[in-house]
Amino acid sequence: MFQRLKFKKLLKSFSYAWDGIKWMLRHQQNMRFHILATLACVILGVALSIPISQWTALVFAITMVLVAEALNSAVEAVMDVIHPDHSEYVKIVKDVMAGAALLAATGAATIGCLVFIPRIIFLISN
Repeated sequence: MFQRLKFKKLLKSFSYAWDGIKWMLRHQQNMRFHILATLACVILGVALSIPISQWTALVFAITMVLVAEALNSAVEAVMDVIHPDHSEYVKIVKDVMAGAALLAATGAATIGCLVFIPRIIFLISN
């Protein structure tokens, strides 16, 4: 009985997590962009038959961006609740979080370039 209750609780927590992902996809334009970029990277990676070591780098980069964007969305929502009026401090917090997401995306784009550009150049030159 105890194990069954724990499993139900675990399933419920996954349900809450999925609700958060669905909310971000419906309400956060940047998250939709990052999901499309993820799909493009996966399709390109499969098409170019990249090795597992490069898949590891891509998966890490993709995860870093999606987590940064999720944290950005969460912090923005909290700031809107605790201080709904305009505040310079709230602006700073939101800007810093957006900056963190941008840094993650820039790092991921760099990893993508390091993985894909040499393979594309090789294909073009042969």
